[in-house]
Amino acid sequence: MNITLIFQIAAVGILVSVINTVLKHTGRDEHAFLTTLAGLVLVLFWVIPYVNDLFETIRRIFHL
Repeated sequence: MNITLIFQIAAVGILVSVINTVLKHTGRDEHAFLTTLAGLVLVLFWVIPYVNDLFETIRRIFHL
């Protein structure tokens, strides 16, 4: 895992929190929820290959 991924996740988190705050103050709670959900899904798509690598490594270590 490289440090760029961590910075990308942090940037998405900051951006989503700012957008979420603005949307909540304007009374668009549904859009704020969808924005948060979209940010979460985006980050999950970035992290899933690394989680898969982790499980493969654990499987090889324990010969499962």
